[in-house]
Amino acid sequence: MTSPVVTYESREGVAIITLNRPEKRNAINNEVALQLRAALERLNEGEDRVGVLTHAGAHFTGGADIKGPPEDFPACVPNVGVMMQKPLVAAVGGWVVGGGVVIVQMCDLCVAASDAKFMFPEAKVGFTGAAIAGLAARIPHKVAMELMLVGNEISAERMYQVGLVNQLVEPGTQLEAALVYARQLADNAPMVIAVLRDYVGRVIPKGPSELAAQGRATIQRIRQSADAREGIASFKDKRRPTFSGK
Repeated sequence: MTSPVVTYESREGVAIITLNRPEKRNAINNEVALQLRAALERLNEGEDRVGVLTHAGAHFTGGADIKGPPEDFPACVPNVGVMMQKPLVAAVGGWVVGGGVVIVQMCDLCVAASDAKFMFPEAKVGFTGAAIAGLAARIPHKVAMELMLVGNEISAERMYQVGLVNQLVEPGTQLEAALVYARQLADNAPMVIAVLRDYVGRVIPKGPSELAAQGRATIQRIRQSADAREGIASFKDKRRPTFSGK
């Protein structure tokens, strides 16, 4: 039986979502993207109050799988393709490349191992989805532009200094450190956290690609909803639809 490429574990009200393709440096292909999206939706809909997004193996992710990239990467990005109803903490080490940086920037908090290396190489390979643009609203402008336009690696230490990372820890301990944050968040008032996350989300500027992806995700949810199926079925049956709001 093939192991899932993204796993979900509930631990005392905290969901641990793990990228589980270590033999490929957790490169994001279509299967990873679909399973990550499903895991984020499960967190939204379930009883867990906080999520920790981490990785199996030495590296968070090498970014999109060049040999088989995802059909719709933004659809699996938290707070872009899936609007998170609960806080999400990233726990990363090793390479954090391309889409991995986008995912980290969209999490509420980030714990990084000291060996983490952040890189966004799209300008070097000649392709971009430009979802990274909102990073300039989250860290100093010149550092964001260096990451995006130059494309060289930036250390975890520097990312900590400019505010993309909340805490630096020894390699291999990032998950446990992130769980400390997660347990604190799980003990705090959910309604207060929800309001603060909502209001902060309204304050932070969003790039055109991010806004477009959010719009696509909203329309897709409607198209795939039970109400959409009910509407079509009632039309075919020539009856009045009964909508559930789901």
